Amino acid sequence: MILVVDLSCRDGSLSRDEFVAPVERLLCRNGVAFTTRHYTAVGAPEIESADAAILCGTALMDTGYMEHPELFRWLLSFERQVLGISSGMLALAAAFGGSTEPCREIGMTDVNVLAPDPLFFGREVFSAYAVHDYAVRVPGEFVALAASDRCVQAIRHRSLPLYGLLFHPEVRNEWIVERFCELVDRQSP
Repeated sequence: MILVVDLSCRDGSLSRDEFVAPVERLLCRNGVAFTTRHYTAVGAPEIESADAAILCGTALMDTGYMEHPELFRWLLSFERQVLGISSGMLALAAAFGGSTEPCREIGMTDVNVLAPDPLFFGREVFSAYAVHDYAVRVPGEFVALAASDRCVQAIRHRSLPLYGLLFHPEVRNEWIVERFCELVDRQSP
């Protein structure tokens, strides 16, 4: 079961339809079991029962989740597959002490794969949809996997199965979410 985490300003906000629902539809279409929780409602039961987690994106001005990095400390010891999408990447990096820097991208951008990884296997360059005002300064525990001409677009933890994507794969690159689910299947007992 994948824990889908809604990072929107409040549970049930309109951002859920734009940033969480597309991920849920992808998981449904691929027959993947999931449960969705708002980031303020994620607790031990959800964390313990999850085989993986997806931290969904939010609207540009919706940065309230960044005021509560303590709510993402569970990521430090999760040790199962995590995919942080856009705001989810920022939250993932912040949990590990990473910071952000201004970098506004809205629309399609070319993403260059910098390091081999199963998530991007067979791809060297692809177009992706980006909607963000900030980029991540890559924390020391992470490696940059892909970048646009403006900033790092994908990261992976050096020893844990934790990924962050600054772009939105649920919009134009559904194959990435599908590959993430395949990685989860390979890791599940």
